[in-house]
Parts: sequence; structure tokens; C-alpha cells
Amino acid sequence: MQPDPFRLRLSALMGFLAIVLGASGAHGGVHDKLVAAGELGHWETAVQYHLPHAVVLLLLTLFASTKPPMVWAWRLFLMGILLFSGSLYVLAYTGTKWLGAITPLGGLSFMAGWVFVAMSAKGK
Repeated sequence: MQPDPFRLRLSALMGFLAIVLGASGAHGGVHDKLVAAGELGHWETAVQYHLPHAVVLLLLTLFASTKPPMVWAWRLFLMGILLFSGSLYVLAYTGTKWLGAITPLGGLSFMAGWVFVAMSAKGK
């Protein structure tokens, strides 16, 4: 069975963005701006959660794309990347502090995604 092309592309895009954003926060102008604003820690936390969950998106797309709990896990992990990491990236770069209220929703999405992965396991 072939993986869903849309989810495969979106998973790859999330992985690509994790690398680009991680490198941007580690070098050059973005890094300098984050350090000057005292926001490098937020950026690093965003990357720390973004990259492994992008890999999980890819694995779910390639190996478990049709099982309903795994489809929901994929969606929740994507939502987690967007809400958790996304809000931290924007907060760190722009200083928009109210975005910190969105970040926990992304964390809950990550947690729920892992619950759906666990729910997909078949008992004996």
C-alpha cells in the first residue's frame, strides 16, 4: 500500500522546516536576534519538540497511515507541531507574549497523539 501523498509531503515539509528553523536559531541573524531578546531558550525548545515529531509524522505516514488511531495520532502530532513549536517560534522571534497561552494546547496535542499511538496496540 502506498502512503498518502499529501501526508507524505506535509511530513517531509515539517522535517525540512525543523532543520531550517533549528539552523536559523543556531547561526546568523536570527540567532543574534534571539540572543539579544533573551529568547533563544524558547526557540531551542520549539526545535527540540518539532524535529522528533516530524520524524514520527513520517513514520506514521509510511507504516501506519490507514489505521484510524494512527490517523488521529498523525493529526494530533501535526497540530502539536503547529501549536506548540509554532507558537514558541513566533513568541521567540516577535516577543508576542500572549502566544504563550497557545503553547500548552500544542503540548496537549502531542500527549493525545501518543495516547492514540498506545490505543492502536492490540492486546493478546
